[in-house]
Amino acid sequence: MSELEAVAPKVIGRCREAGVRLVLAEACTGGVMAAALTEVPGASAVVERGFVPYSNESKGEQLGVPLALLQAHGSVSAEAVAAMAAGALERSWADWAVAETGIAGPGGGTEAKPVGLVFIAVQRRGKAAVVERHRFGGDRRQVRQQAAVRGLLLLLEQLGVES
Repeated sequence: MSELEAVAPKVIGRCREAGVRLVLAEACTGGVMAAALTEVPGASAVVERGFVPYSNESKGEQLGVPLALLQAHGSVSAEAVAAMAAGALERSWADWAVAETGIAGPGGGTEAKPVGLVFIAVQRRGKAAVVERHRFGGDRRQVRQQAAVRGLLLLLEQLGVES
């Protein structure tokens, strides 16, 4: 069993216990978190919806992320992922958002923003986002898996803080 397959039922269970609904905004993982969560029976009571805003245009169109913010900070930034989480909450009925953006590779990295760089945000409605910066190793699939796992673990941590 993969780490993602192990953490997804914990997230669904904890959210169901707390009466929490989730919205996901997955720019780097392309729906990996949503796929893992919806494999778990009972996920429909938790997963409200998901967005896969892969391009800058879709980040603006789907989530309301300002183009000026993306031009100033880049789509792989703390500012962008926080705006993605806030936009996902604004466009859903969810209580919590998990958002991520990054460079899964193998290309697309730079010295300033290397392959494996991922920003993750978890936000509760009405609160500020908690944002983490990570540098994951491995190939494209591994980076995406690690980002999904860390996003779900960060959600579990924040749910514990809010209890």
